Amino acid sequence: MFILSPATVANRDALQIKWLPRRFLGRTALWPRAGGGWRLWARLILEKEFLRYMIALSPFVIAILIWRETAPAVAGAPVPMLVVIFLVEMRLLRASPARRARLVSEDAADRGLDLLRARARTILTRIAAGRGLQSGRLHLVIEQSDLLRLPPLSLVSVQSEDGPELLPLSDEERALITDTLFAAPLTERALQRIGLARGIEIHDLTFESAQVSGHARLAALMAARSTGE
Repeated sequence: MFILSPATVANRDALQIKWLPRRFLGRTALWPRAGGGWRLWARLILEKEFLRYMIALSPFVIAILIWRETAPAVAGAPVPMLVVIFLVEMRLLRASPARRARLVSEDAADRGLDLLRARARTILTRIAAGRGLQSGRLHLVIEQSDLLRLPPLSLVSVQSEDGPELLPLSDEERALITDTLFAAPLTERALQRIGLARGIEIHDLTFESAQVSGHARLAALMAARSTGE
């Protein structure tokens, strides 16, 4: 999971938004700041089509290097290369439409989406209460890669209609999302399978700040006082 915030993204200019929900996956290159971890870096790099194409075509390159006399034949036959790219992209890395429909049962998908909505409400309630928001709508936006064979990649952001803007999340708010959003049984992989089965390209979960209860606001105030803020 890559939580998008100025504190976590190196190229902050890419976080500018003009509409909601703002999509990033496949549209904007986002790079983690120092400390993001090599696994996140590697997964973001593998999301780039050009690199995956080069990896898929590497057997042809190796063949040319070993058997130099085959270079003209290989270079002059692009169709096999296109076939290999298609098989890797559409058959190996992605699930076919028929397989997507079998990834998760209807009941399991409904339960997962209900749990996602409940967790999003918890997260957004605590963020709104902690910031003392009295009005406005917040969006918890989750984008996931459709490359099923690779480790799941989820871009998570909190976007506000006031601006609009992508909220600069504090350490505590990011920790809240990390601890809450993909806890078992609704793991990152489980939500990816639900999204693929249901054809959901982006999860946009909204919350009205005016709905924050007095109890939640009091809890946020007491938490702030306990940490000396």
